[in-house]
Amino acid sequence: MPCRWKTKVDADEAVVVVMNVPEKCPGLPDWQLVTLSGSIAGSGRKMCRYFSEEIKNPVPQALKYSGSRG
Repeated sequence: MPCRWKTKVDADEAVVVVMNVPEKCPGLPDWQLVTLSGSIAGSGRKMCRYFSEEIKNPVPQALKYSGSRG
């Protein structure tokens, strides 16, 4: 179930979830993609931009999940 990121801590938790995807898995499972997409769609630009900035250092390949709201 998607959640709306209201604080940086909320977005940080999403970053941790993406970072914890096993390396042997080439991408996020469908249910995580749906949840992450819903969170991006339901959150403000500021939090989406923050998420994009935070995810690009530890998991640069995850930028494709951050959407275009930044």
